[in-house]
Amino acid sequence: MNHSQWKTRRTRRLMGEQVEESPAYVEAGRALALGQAVYDRRTELGLSQAELARRAAMTQPQISNIEGGDSAPTLPLLTRLAKALDASLTIDLDGDSSAFVFTAHDSQQPDKAPPGGRHSAA
Repeated sequence: MNHSQWKTRRTRRLMGEQVEESPAYVEAGRALALGQAVYDRRTELGLSQAELARRAAMTQPQISNIEGGDSAPTLPLLTRLAKALDASLTIDLDGDSSAFVFTAHDSQQPDKAPPGGRHSAA
C-alpha cells in the first residue's frame, strides 16, 4: 500500500467504511478514556497528582501512568481511586465504545440517605 492509498482509521470510519480494530487498540482506547476521567475529576477537585496519590495510598508516578493511559488498574485500585476522588465510578463497556464516569458524592449526611440507600459488597 502506498501513501496515497493509506487512510486513517478515523477517516475510514467517517467515510462509512468497515474498520476492524485490534483488541490492543480497543484496550488502549479504554485505558485513555479512564485516564481522562481520572484527570478530569482530579482537576475538578483542584488536586495535584501527588495529593491524589496520597489519598489513594499510591505513588504519583502510578497516578501519572493511569492518567496517561499507560496502565490498567485493578478493581481494588479503582475502588481506592473513586474513594480518593470522593466519587462513585460508573464503567460502561458496550461493544466498540466505553465510558468511565466519576460522579461526585452528594453532601448528604449518612443518616439522611434516601430510602433504600446505597448497597455495597463487603
